[in-house]
Amino acid sequence: MAASDYNFLLATDSYKITHYKQYPPDLSKVYSYFECRRKKGAQFNEVVFFGLQYLLKKYIAGRIVTEEKIQEAKVFYQMHFKQSVFDEEGWRKLLERYDGCLPIRIKAVPEGKIIPRGNVLFTVENTDPDFYWLTNYIETMLVQMWYPITVATISREFKKILAKHLKATSGSLEGLEFKLHDFGYRGVSSQESAALGGAAHLVNFSSTDTVAGILMAQRYYSCPMAGFSIPAAEHSTIISWGRSREKDAYEYLLDQFPSGPVAVVSDSYDIFKACKHIWGDKLKERVMERSEDAVLVIRPDSGDPTETLLEVIKILEECFSCSLNSVGYKVLPSYIRIIQGDGIDLCSVEKILKKLSDEGWSAENVFFGCGSALLQKINRDTLNCAFKCSYVESSGKGMDVYKQPVTDPSKGSKRGRLSLRRNSDGFIETVERGAGKPEEDMLVTVFENGTILKEYSLDEIRKNAQLWEEDLSPAQHNQDHSSTLDIHQKHIMNGLH
Repeated sequence: MAASDYNFLLATDSYKITHYKQYPPDLSKVYSYFECRRKKGAQFNEVVFFGLQYLLKKYIAGRIVTEEKIQEAKVFYQMHFKQSVFDEEGWRKLLERYDGCLPIRIKAVPEGKIIPRGNVLFTVENTDPDFYWLTNYIETMLVQMWYPITVATISREFKKILAKHLKATSGSLEGLEFKLHDFGYRGVSSQESAALGGAAHLVNFSSTDTVAGILMAQRYYSCPMAGFSIPAAEHSTIISWGRSREKDAYEYLLDQFPSGPVAVVSDSYDIFKACKHIWGDKLKERVMERSEDAVLVIRPDSGDPTETLLEVIKILEECFSCSLNSVGYKVLPSYIRIIQGDGIDLCSVEKILKKLSDEGWSAENVFFGCGSALLQKINRDTLNCAFKCSYVESSGKGMDVYKQPVTDPSKGSKRGRLSLRRNSDGFIETVERGAGKPEEDMLVTVFENGTILKEYSLDEIRKNAQLWEEDLSPAQHNQDHSSTLDIHQKHIMNGLH
């Protein structure tokens, strides 16, 4: 399943097309790997592996080299470099010998697996000695894996925080998969970013408005419907009624959506007056007529997230009362809830939930929406993603290779052929220098010579990424969570997957 609307020969950093002239003349094998480097004091100590299947299906699998594309690349690079450096002969040999498929083998961690930073996530090598230069030619595209990995990782960190507070203040994890809503579609750089990032969030949650992510999960990860939403107002649908008819706008929404949930942004003018005098007075009976299945979700959208939300929930308590749940925390009536979608990131959601619990409120009362902090305020250095060569073969002899910059030891790279295993202490670790045992290797061959050999459904990926008891421990949240000695004996948390 290869893309037909792009030229693979042009989908790389341009300098890479000159590398076939730079390797040792007798080279026959280049073996490289991808990792999220371990960094002292890093915010995240483990990563969620996700997104490779999409890149392989969309851009790398099948017949992706044609004579027409070779000629297009030849003309382009002649103009770009102002000299003849394009390997036309090499690409034509690939076309003739492999019908335009790539003689490459990729082994990778199963998608959705949680891996401590500093470990190999996938390896790439050429399967034909004539195409040793191809391994790192595709680095540019494969390193874009940094984006879905980073989004999936951040989304899971949100899930840890939400699960911890929900469990502590309600006694269960019921509804956790809907606690963080993806509001990020409009805030990303492109449709493809929305698709990749949106799908990465769906590894951990089922709540989203980013249609592109749902479609990606459907088309590339065999999930008919991965995410869900509810009817929701925006400021234009409220202020179009005029300030004097704010109550009419709200009432109209209750009329339009009588039997299902509806979210109403309520800060167009004064969020506190709207909650106290409109929702809690003029429309109080209309609100109370609703049920848990037709819940009204009030959305503040400005001001300090913590202070505003606390004030709103106190006003709603005054107007609608509350009850205590099984673990002694306050819960609003089931027909009314709050969603905070402004100013949400990992720090603010922790702050809000802690403040709520300190004031005696259960996390059951609130939902969160996140946009740029989830899908856009990240880059390749957020998880220090890198692709490096670690092994080569020349004249039939193998050699472990590496980089070791004297100015930055953290950029030192791994050596030799790599495998990933769980050791006798339960820690996931990378075995270097070809010393790993094949039967212990967690890396799976997913691609070889143009063909995808292993696919994962979103359901499988979600199971791989599920939370465990230790994920809810505050002590583990900022520590290296790589010890999983008895992970197979642990019970999945209540209500998850």
